[in-house]
Amino acid sequence: MSVAKHTWMSAVALIAAILFFGVSGTDIWIQNHFYNPVSHQWILDREDPVLNFIFYDGVKRLIIILNVLVLIGLILWWKKPFLSKYRRGLVIVLLSSIFVPVIVGSLKATTNIPCPKNLAIYGGLYPHTCVWEKYPSTFCNQKKIKCWPAGHASGGFALLSLYYLFHKRRAKIIAVSGVMVLGWSMGTYKMLIGDHFLSHTTITMIMAWLIISVIVVIVSRLERKGIITL
Repeated sequence: MSVAKHTWMSAVALIAAILFFGVSGTDIWIQNHFYNPVSHQWILDREDPVLNFIFYDGVKRLIIILNVLVLIGLILWWKKPFLSKYRRGLVIVLLSSIFVPVIVGSLKATTNIPCPKNLAIYGGLYPHTCVWEKYPSTFCNQKKIKCWPAGHASGGFALLSLYYLFHKRRAKIIAVSGVMVLGWSMGTYKMLIGDHFLSHTTITMIMAWLIISVIVVIVSRLERKGIITL
């Protein structure tokens, strides 16, 4: 499948996912399984230092270190023959690791959608709304809240760009499978502590692939025009 088709299909999938989760009630049904209304606690404790390190701080640092190593490698060995085969893919990985979290984070900062833990049905203050809905006029929005889409998992899903680093089909499958496990581990942890709905992580995953596809399209066009050489 061409990159252009990947881009359009990702855009359609993104719209479909937003509509589906907005009207289906799937988010609430799933999230109810992770919350105890008697004890008012989520299935995992957000204060657990081991879980927090493994699924939040630790994995975030690991991704940052990986990106720094990619950048250093490109700077030091840009013209080395052994890097030429992977140079284009590494550039795409680096650009994706920058733009996916930035774009997702920027969108997250503007949508004003609450986390599950913030909702009145889970002991919070906010009413449940779809991304395209306004809060009820009777609700006084005390502060702008930032929970949609999922920012934490965006760093993991940005590594779906590894698909364009490898050349063999087997390597691509292994890379994408590993990244999916990583991204969904990060996203599921946030669901189990009440920070995100399933839709938040799903939207982030689709957005990541859409952004990556756009990056590949732009890089390819710049190469064809001779503006850059990779």
